[in-house]
Amino acid sequence: MDERIYREYLAILKEELVPALGCTEPIAIAYGAAKAREVLGALPEQITVCCSGNIIKNVKAVIVPTTGDMKGIECSAVLGAVGGRADKELEVLSEVTDEDLKLTKKLLAEKICRVELLEGVSNLQIIVKMSKGEESSLVEIAFAHTNIVRIEKNGEVLFRKKLEASAAASTDRSLLNLRDIYDFACQVRVEDVQELLERQVSCNYAIAREGLAGNYGARVGATILKYYGDGIRSRARALPAAGSDARMNGCIRPVVINSGSGNQGMTVSLPVAEYAAELGVSDEKKYRALTLSNLIAIYQKNELGKLSAYCGAVSAAAGAGAGIAYLHGANFDIISETIVNTLADVSGIVCDGAKASCAAKIASSVDAAILSYQMAADNHCFQPGEGLVKEDAEATIRSYGRMGREGMRSTDVEILKIMLEP
Repeated sequence: MDERIYREYLAILKEELVPALGCTEPIAIAYGAAKAREVLGALPEQITVCCSGNIIKNVKAVIVPTTGDMKGIECSAVLGAVGGRADKELEVLSEVTDEDLKLTKKLLAEKICRVELLEGVSNLQIIVKMSKGEESSLVEIAFAHTNIVRIEKNGEVLFRKKLEASAAASTDRSLLNLRDIYDFACQVRVEDVQELLERQVSCNYAIAREGLAGNYGARVGATILKYYGDGIRSRARALPAAGSDARMNGCIRPVVINSGSGNQGMTVSLPVAEYAAELGVSDEKKYRALTLSNLIAIYQKNELGKLSAYCGAVSAAAGAGAGIAYLHGANFDIISETIVNTLADVSGIVCDGAKASCAAKIASSVDAAILSYQMAADNHCFQPGEGLVKEDAEATIRSYGRMGREGMRSTDVEILKIMLEP
């Protein structure tokens, strides 16, 4: 295949499949706070965190990792300032100590942090302001969880980059399309992706097992295995759900993400890895299926945007369904139909913030993706003109992407209003 496309697709995978400790929205706040404290050069006396609505939505109900049971923007910011390591980016809280937690609780009790809503900005935007005496600092993050676009100290701009989505990535996402993704997955040199994908599978299996063993959230993953048995279809649903059980509820194990989300990272990888083991395929075929799954999910999210009212588990599950189809020997047409069927089925699932029920949405989406492959394998596919289904899979992805990105803006606003009601 074209060498430029090959290089870019490989770079996209390396840029996206990175480890993160905890839900990425509170972690992004902690990262911004850790960086602002670094710039300030001292523990702040006052912190102001200004966030877009989607950040507020996704931080409200998840436990901040390392805290045990603490939630919220204030906790994320103060803990990031106290014990965060900005150089570790999405693992910013990985070295938090008991002393850091004690000090964080003390500063929270003193109410040194306040939160403001940013309106008329990108869906993913955070501004952290800090002060101590006459000294002040500011760090702004936009479009991606670690994409710092502005740094100030005492009102002087130390760093600034373009405030636009395209500047948040170092790769060219405009090159993504289904045919090239499929060709890349079929032709990629396995040694170019093996280490990256092994890390994803290893990390994500570890937190899934933790979720099954522990008492996290609503125990969606464990409930699936208890009542539906441990067959492959149940395992494919239960494992990413269990990982989400743990991740949304304070587990300190890292996850390798996809499209800025740990839940999506687990959804694109664990069902595919389980089917690979069940079918007894070669490691090479497993890596190719995981490559396909990851890139298809990234492609869809490129159409949707990082955060919206559209549940990311759906696009991730469509990727997993494609990977599962590939493992069964499906051709490009059946893989494409699997994606179309999945989107036509569960694209109506809304994102009402990060929380325990994300695990159930993952399970439902993966189940739909498996059904969608089985339908496609039997030559059954939803047809153009039925709802938002268009003439081919490419156009259908654009159709549902437009619905999530543009059509659900008002839905997103209303969801936030409802969530913020007393």
